[in-house]
Amino acid sequence: MIDLERIRAERVAYFRALDESATLRHHFRHADEDGGLRYFEADPDRGKLTVIKRAELTPASQLHRYSWEHLEDKHGFLTDQALDTEEDPVETIPAEEFQHAWTR
Repeated sequence: MIDLERIRAERVAYFRALDESATLRHHFRHADEDGGLRYFEADPDRGKLTVIKRAELTPASQLHRYSWEHLEDKHGFLTDQALDTEEDPVETIPAEEFQHAWTR
């Protein structure tokens, strides 16, 4: 039997450890075709850029935030897929822009 609570606890622990120990963070933005914006804070882990925070600003100006403290809800989730800046349509942004979006 699959222990979903254990799996969730392991995901929380993994993302929390990355967030608390991250020394080199990268920040990205993605504009979707509907006018929404997605902001990512990522940490290099095991040779990949792992997203540790994600903020989504909808076209209706609703903000949804995801991190180890809030992995998912009915609007979205913190991705467990690494960012590939060669393949993913993201734009590098300054840390201040990410923080502005995250704390608005």
